[in-house]
Amino acid sequence: MIRTVVAEHVALIRAGLVACISREHDIEVVAELDGREQVLPAVFSLRPDVAIIDNDIACHDGFAVVAALHAVAPSCRTLIIASRPHPRDVSKAVTAHAVGFVRKDTSPEHISEAIRQAARGRKALDPDLAFAALRVPANPMTLREREVLQLAAQGASTAEIARHLCLAAGTVRNHISSIIAKFGARNRVDAIRIANQSGWL
Repeated sequence: MIRTVVAEHVALIRAGLVACISREHDIEVVAELDGREQVLPAVFSLRPDVAIIDNDIACHDGFAVVAALHAVAPSCRTLIIASRPHPRDVSKAVTAHAVGFVRKDTSPEHISEAIRQAARGRKALDPDLAFAALRVPANPMTLREREVLQLAAQGASTAEIARHLCLAAGTVRNHISSIIAKFGARNRVDAIRIANQSGWL
């Protein structure tokens, strides 16, 4: 029997997912969760074989909850389910040790089979998402440039970014100019838009 935890923040979707999974003779749902903070305690105490985690819960902290889950319970495989996933999320999830990534609008049979694949430690990636992820260009920013642009995206001024990162204001301006050039962006706002759309922030 594949012991499964379902973490989905939308009650109706969670109920439908649990109902579909529960019809399978070899899959048992041992916990239903509606928030990120419940995932680690539930997995640690129940020791399920598979944790099905909603993409909104998983990517809220950059998939840190998935990486932490792998650290505390490496035998529990993580399967991400998503409504409108960005291709960049797939590579981030896999980097965090998720073994599967499927769309919520896939068939119940496909989700059940993905759970079985995940339980065996095999990859269960939606083919369209996997190919889309391969087409996404690599992030051209350095780590420091990303830190600068993240703060800029939060509305910080050049002076505030400089203070926060212990840099000179001129250095911050140089980083932003470099980012704009790398992106082929018109200005700082356009660079932030491109980075967000590409999943680089």
